[in-house]
Amino acid sequence: MWSYEHSGFTVHQIPALSDNYIYLIDEAESGLLAVVDPATCEDVAATCKRMDRKLTHILNTHHHWDHTGGNIELKQRFDCKIVGAAHDEARIPGIDKYVHEGEPLTLGGLTFDILDVRGHTRGHIAYLLGDALFCGDVLFGAGCGRLFEGTPRQMWNSLNKIIQLPDLTRIYCAHEYTESNLAFALEVDPGNVALQERIQDVQWRRANKLPTIPGTLAEERATNPFLRPLDEAFRQAYAAKHGLADDPVAMFTHLRAAKDGW
Repeated sequence: MWSYEHSGFTVHQIPALSDNYIYLIDEAESGLLAVVDPATCEDVAATCKRMDRKLTHILNTHHHWDHTGGNIELKQRFDCKIVGAAHDEARIPGIDKYVHEGEPLTLGGLTFDILDVRGHTRGHIAYLLGDALFCGDVLFGAGCGRLFEGTPRQMWNSLNKIIQLPDLTRIYCAHEYTESNLAFALEVDPGNVALQERIQDVQWRRANKLPTIPGTLAEERATNPFLRPLDEAFRQAYAAKHGLADDPVAMFTHLRAAKDGW
């Protein structure tokens, strides 16, 4: 487990399954201990036991089993409340509280903003807490989620909501995919010096069994190919190379299809 301090709360990062990350949001003053996307019950329960703390809430970003697999058993063990998207309530196991974009969620002494970030699934949401974004499978280190239920335009619109956040926003995504994503990024953006530097850092981290997550939004803007259509020089070069219109949505669509077949 790794821990990261923020103003008023701590995030504990728990590795699970083969490449998942589960996050505990810890506000000691109020006793709040909320888990984001519990892939498994045992990993979370064991951490709570070591901390000698009771789990109070489960925050789900979307319905996939590797994000909700621990919901029911954790609810039975801790009598905690499960939070999820109101527009996807039928697919969130054990849901108690339904949230919408534009309606803040207050738990303990913390207030979360809810972002509707559909694209990966039609019901995907993200939780923004201060400078911490818990974004599930929408944005990854140097990547983004596959479009299982949404359209490229929906996903691009979702990414554009995230890109409006401050540079130092820390991105707490749900999977350790960064090293593989960077290999693809280098193929489509080979002249990017920031990308080359990030690859060296990530390779060192993985060789030393360290997480590459969280990174910052500034880092993603500079190196994530799915955000690079916002960079004019990249956009024009990529459009010219592939015979595309100088249009971010067309470029994102092409990039996502290229990654799917990579």
